[in-house]
Amino acid sequence: MTKMIHSYWAYIVLLILIIAVVNAIIGLSSKKEFNAKDLRISLFALIASHIQLIIGFIAFYTSTFYTSMRAMGMGEVMKNKELRNSLIEHPVMIIIAITLITIGFSKHKKKTTDAGKFKTITIFYGIALLIILGMIPWSLWFNN
Repeated sequence: MTKMIHSYWAYIVLLILIIAVVNAIIGLSSKKEFNAKDLRISLFALIASHIQLIIGFIAFYTSTFYTSMRAMGMGEVMKNKELRNSLIEHPVMIIIAITLITIGFSKHKKKTTDAGKFKTITIFYGIALLIILGMIPWSLWFNN
């Protein structure tokens, strides 16, 4: 059940993150004022991604992959492409992406110009979005 929630919540995270990046790009390119709506969009992306991280940790530690890793040991996990991706690559890269979102949100608050705020959100959230898109197990998404 946790895995299902993790999968469905990922759609929400992706949607909000895409909206945040597109909003920041539009704000940057049109030189508009960074207002409360822009703050809320980036904040919702931050909150949604952190909720996804918590759900992901729960899914990770209750998965059969984790049980297999504990039984097999890390050496065997690293030799198995499916296990390595599920237990090492996906979680580590997603943690990096969510860290970038967190840093981007924190840094944008310190910027004094509207363009600086939009640029910071664009860069950090954009890189995080690319990492997340690269780490989504698309074959599992489209087989369900």
